[in-house]
Amino acid sequence: MHGLKIAFTGLPRQYNNLREEILDVTDQVLTSGNLMNGQFTQQFEEWLAAKNHTNYAVLCHSGTQALEILAGYYRTEHGLHPQPTPPTVLIPAMTFPASANAFVRAGWNIHLIDTDAYGNMQFRDIPPDLNYQAILGIGLYGAALSNSLRRSGLCIIEDAAQHWLSDRCHRVGEASAISFDPMKNLNNYGNGGAVVTNDRNLSDYARNWCDNGKRSNHAHTGTNSRMSEIDCAQMMVKTRYIDAWQLRRKNIAAHWWSQLADDTRVRCLIDYTNFDTHSFHKFVIDVDDRDALQQKLADRGIETKIHYQNPLHELAAYEDLPGPGLLSVASSLARRCLTLPLYPELTDLEIDYIIDSVLSCV
Repeated sequence: MHGLKIAFTGLPRQYNNLREEILDVTDQVLTSGNLMNGQFTQQFEEWLAAKNHTNYAVLCHSGTQALEILAGYYRTEHGLHPQPTPPTVLIPAMTFPASANAFVRAGWNIHLIDTDAYGNMQFRDIPPDLNYQAILGIGLYGAALSNSLRRSGLCIIEDAAQHWLSDRCHRVGEASAISFDPMKNLNNYGNGGAVVTNDRNLSDYARNWCDNGKRSNHAHTGTNSRMSEIDCAQMMVKTRYIDAWQLRRKNIAAHWWSQLADDTRVRCLIDYTNFDTHSFHKFVIDVDDRDALQQKLADRGIETKIHYQNPLHELAAYEDLPGPGLLSVASSLARRCLTLPLYPELTDLEIDYIIDSVLSCV
């Protein structure tokens, strides 16, 4: 099977499969002349709210801006901590910098927490004397958040960019930020994001924030943060297929997991005890010589990625924050993890070729 070329993303294949439907709704929008805040925008927000079992969904320009909305809301008089003293939020060290950036920009104190063996926040390591008001829940690679967070009595904010489709989209936090980045399971062809919540005040705040504060007669500042009507029309096409895509991802992941389960050289970063609740955003493996394996797979035509090259506490912007040291679990994972291409458009031949190549090259 040498000679196969397997890209990390299946976006061109997805578009080819949906091309006629995508072009049809795009033509509908352009013909109507209603390019913002039209029927498709309303439909997509309604679909998102229903899918997430929440009362409200507010679209914005990106998942990062959705996080900025939540960080700002819970830092102001509208939310968690109106006093002048900045509140503290716990953030797992293994995540994309946008997770922390939003809270830094909103004036929070951040305490980085080490992860467990699967890259998720390790609550055992939280200092007993630490005074904190919120937890940023991140389901790394698509792992579902534990319902025990809801019982903690703290403010739980979800950076749900990777895990929002996990556990049948049941939300654990007071509010969640979603991303429709091209690499996500439900992807836009550019940027896109949303806030989902049951909090009416937060919903109003988010709409004001996304519209430069005009809805509140400029009582609050904001910015211009929207998904276009074309974006939403195209996303509504994809909502027809997302459940089938998710099942395909799960079946691929289950097949790979079964092939790797008894091999001591490779560890899957999917906890099989929580397999049925996972969103399968990424399929990540833990191996001794990650860089060598990545090169060998590239030589066989298989493109892979590293998520993430460095945990937050190793980045210059965050190295002075309280958190884990260089001997942390997160630091170890960052040097051992490799992400395999995982998307519904992979053929059965490619699926077997990828896993056979991993087992041959590791």
